[in-house]
Amino acid sequence: MTPSVTPTRPVPARHERAGVGHVPAEPVRRRPGRPRAEGHDERILAAAVELVESGEEVTVGKVVERSGVSRAAIYRRWPGMTDLVAAALDHGREPYDISLDGDLLANLLAAFTPDAHPAAGGYSEERFRLRLRLALTDRRLAQAYWRSHVARRRPGLEAVLRAGIERGELRDDLDLDACMDLLTGVVYYQYVVRGESLDDPQVVRRCREAIRVAWHGMRAA
Repeated sequence: MTPSVTPTRPVPARHERAGVGHVPAEPVRRRPGRPRAEGHDERILAAAVELVESGEEVTVGKVVERSGVSRAAIYRRWPGMTDLVAAALDHGREPYDISLDGDLLANLLAAFTPDAHPAAGGYSEERFRLRLRLALTDRRLAQAYWRSHVARRRPGLEAVLRAGIERGELRDDLDLDACMDLLTGVVYYQYVVRGESLDDPQVVRRCREAIRVAWHGMRAA
């Protein structure tokens, strides 16, 4: 049963490593008023995760019942259930870094392997696949997830591409958004279209080779 839901970024300063892959499940910016109770965010997210993973409809009433947090407190943190589900689907992701030192292509290839960012106990491959499935069937959820999580992770990968341009290794006329879509799309294709997993060494090899091809296509003449 599939759960249902009710109704150019600034480039960061260059550092030794560009963080990619983790964005805290941030609730909406706090408004003036009552101080925020400690632990509410985690209780709300835990309740939403349970509902999503059990295939139940995510409603504010069910989140209130499971979390013990008031309806008003939930809406102070997330504007709607779609945004809360997006946060729940990302909850527990672990960060991983791409070094900006040395061989950028080698660093990028190393980041696209299971060992570079092992799943934490709170974020399994099953959760990842669930997120893909729900996003494919609910465009509003896909867009909310993009805005609140995916788009905010991309600056790390963008920093690697910009470093390549600054070094003269990559073309200076690259459309960085298109390049990032291409590089990350290699991995998504394995899951969505081929039904594969990065646990398979052959899949990792294929992804790495595709990334090499893409990188060489971006190289400066």
